[in-house]
Amino acid sequence: MNYLIEILTLPVSDVDRATRFYAEQAGFSLDVDYRPNDGFRVVQLTPPGSAASIQLGIGLTDAPPGSARGGYLVVSDIEAAHGELAGRGVPVGALRHKKSAAWQGDYTPGPDPERRDYASFFDFADPDGNTWVVQERGYGTR
Repeated sequence: MNYLIEILTLPVSDVDRATRFYAEQAGFSLDVDYRPNDGFRVVQLTPPGSAASIQLGIGLTDAPPGSARGGYLVVSDIEAAHGELAGRGVPVGALRHKKSAAWQGDYTPGPDPERRDYASFFDFADPDGNTWVVQERGYGTR
């Protein structure tokens, strides 16, 4: 039995603003924008290359806007992803990597010199404060 993550719901205060951020700045594909009435709307967006999507809208969750924390996006080139998002106007955090194999918070600036899987990161947040971690895996195998 496979258990696939299909959709993560993000709580936002302004659906149009969040849709613009994810589609225009973060580069996600807009898959669905369905609004059958004023009390319900679902917008589904998918990160480039991902099998899983995010959804945001009206009537989907009672979680406070901005309360989604630490979703991970995995990329094969952390420096390229950092530059692409920054170039699109996303306020990205600094590149950092795990200094040792113990991986217990001992971060140092920049990408991992050996480009080890799961060792390099940066963060960003959407306009509501929902946070994402971008992590490198598979460098050199793209």
